Amino acid sequence: MVFSLLDIAVFLGFITAVISIGLWKSRHEKTSEDYFLAGRGLKWWLIGFSLIAANISSEQLVGMSGNAASHVGLAIASYEWMAAITLVVVAFAFLPYFLRAGIYTMPEFLEVRYNSTARTIMAVATLFIYMLLLGSITYSGALTVNTMAGKMGYDVPIATAALVIGLIAMVYVTAGGLKACAWADLIQGSALILGGAVVMIFAFKKLGATTDELSFIENVKTGAVGLKTFAQDTGAVDRFWQLNKVRMNMFLPKDDKVLPCTALLLGLWIPNFYYWGLNQYITQRTLASESLAEGQKGIVFSAFMKILIPFVVVIPGIIAFNLFAKDMQNQSVNDNAPVIAKYMAANRNTQLVEVAEAPSEDAVASWPKGRFMIAVYPDTETLKAVKAKNPFVLPLTQEKLDGLEITEYTVFESDDKSWKSAFPELAVELQVYNASVMDAAKAAGVNVTSEKFIAYKYDTALGQLLSSVLPQNTGLVGFVLAALLGAIVSSLAAMLNAASTIFTMDIFKKYINRQAGQKTMVLLGRICVVVFSIIAVMLAPKLGDPKISNSIFTIIQESQGLISPGILAVFVFGLIFRKAPPIAGVVGLLTNIVSYGGMYLMGRYKIGPEIQFLNRMAICFALCLAVMAVITKLKPLAKPVEFKQKTDLDLRSSNGAKIAGIVVVVITLILYFLFSPIGLAK
Repeated sequence: MVFSLLDIAVFLGFITAVISIGLWKSRHEKTSEDYFLAGRGLKWWLIGFSLIAANISSEQLVGMSGNAASHVGLAIASYEWMAAITLVVVAFAFLPYFLRAGIYTMPEFLEVRYNSTARTIMAVATLFIYMLLLGSITYSGALTVNTMAGKMGYDVPIATAALVIGLIAMVYVTAGGLKACAWADLIQGSALILGGAVVMIFAFKKLGATTDELSFIENVKTGAVGLKTFAQDTGAVDRFWQLNKVRMNMFLPKDDKVLPCTALLLGLWIPNFYYWGLNQYITQRTLASESLAEGQKGIVFSAFMKILIPFVVVIPGIIAFNLFAKDMQNQSVNDNAPVIAKYMAANRNTQLVEVAEAPSEDAVASWPKGRFMIAVYPDTETLKAVKAKNPFVLPLTQEKLDGLEITEYTVFESDDKSWKSAFPELAVELQVYNASVMDAAKAAGVNVTSEKFIAYKYDTALGQLLSSVLPQNTGLVGFVLAALLGAIVSSLAAMLNAASTIFTMDIFKKYINRQAGQKTMVLLGRICVVVFSIIAVMLAPKLGDPKISNSIFTIIQESQGLISPGILAVFVFGLIFRKAPPIAGVVGLLTNIVSYGGMYLMGRYKIGPEIQFLNRMAICFALCLAVMAVITKLKPLAKPVEFKQKTDLDLRSSNGAKIAGIVVVVITLILYFLFSPIGLAK
């Protein structure tokens, strides 16, 4: 892949235009309402594109396409298609209450409904989760830049790419607040959809033209991987369907660890309703609506666009595995290297990991894939060159090899279903070794720890496509990369703005300086953006550790479970049951944090069942509702809470938006049927 002068010009021109327009449109932000809520003057089309641009970021472009590349396939699109239905509900069931209350933040609404304690718990918990999400968004964007640069022959460290992404977002959010974000999102949201469509078209074109063996998932339940070649006259769509029909099913087995079909009943609805209805960095755009009707039209417009997203994100991710599975496996070896070294240190009897003192170049070049060599060198000068010749050779200095720390009761496993297909001999050996460790740990009465292997670096799917399927010297590479970077920057900017709003309005003004003036709050908001940007850039490189997860999408979704079921339960219960006392909201929030975290730790340290995180969310949501119901039954309010109007906005609903919303829901249900076992059988 070559990044031509035309690509550079297009890339720089796009980024410059985004920043310039964002700053120009927001040059008069003087009050806190101007800075944090764009003066409550956003139109429907600006709201719609801004919601999509804030949402579709590295989480989807990198994480969702990465999940699509794995056994999950099209099923990961449930996050998008369920969101289309969720958005319609949010527009007509949630938004009227929020605009009527005249709030700046979602935690603020909990004070309106319950008390200041509930508001503070939500604000603090949300800020902690946002710190992780800021790092996750920055990391996945940096990973794609790193992958593409590697294809071009350049070494761009994750930390360097993260710094660039963080600086771009920081510049226009610090200066212009939400209005700068919204106008930048207008350009970046439309470019994102167009860029995704371009990638999909050329991915299909390469799939139809290649004469090489193509990889595919034979069985979703086992993750078994096969290879297939086609006659040259076989069309791209026909090839795609033959290779991937098994991955076009929206309903995965109920024991799947990523997205079991049981999660579609309740578990997946919880993060959807939390994300689109109660998550500050999304709802901040709707809170800035010029009127209720404008907000509803904007939300329904974004719901329609959510139907389209899987076709420009998920489908290319599926194709990426067909074309580049071997490259993904090679890149996974870098993450497996320290785990392999620890396994060798723990199990000196292994027959599948060999140690060689400074092996010859021929030995390195000819070392077979699927087996690992720990090549020990006296210094670090030659390590990089060795690694480039064969990723299955793990170069280490003797000092690092001697410094490996391994506990007596450590098992080596993988959450990747395709692990056994990628490394069959090692998988069998590990099964025997792990069984002996588990028996020893049980006899000693101690808990085991675990180290994780991965089979494929799925999150490189998008980077593989961008660097290998787009035509050179046309400016398309520059445009798509700019759209990708713009989307990542949009989400990062949205979260920076939301985090600064929550800290300023829910923490600083509430507890530190109640008399703070407009200039002080705007200044503090800008300072917060800078601080949070630094945190994002510093945290990003640490999230590439496979011990955390092989999917950045899973990191983002699972971490939000610490707050999302409780917040959703508290909001919904409080809106329906108006006599629920303030203590019910406080206990509901705390119940989720304790129960979700407890179930995670029990599964992590093998002292209880390992429950898939979406099912964990469903359990916690039900538990929170039950606890709040008991409290309300025992100590109800004497009079139901009234939500008084504290705004001058026009609160008339939009009938046109209602009709459009019904159409969106119907289309979504049809898609679920078409890609169900019944629909696929036909």
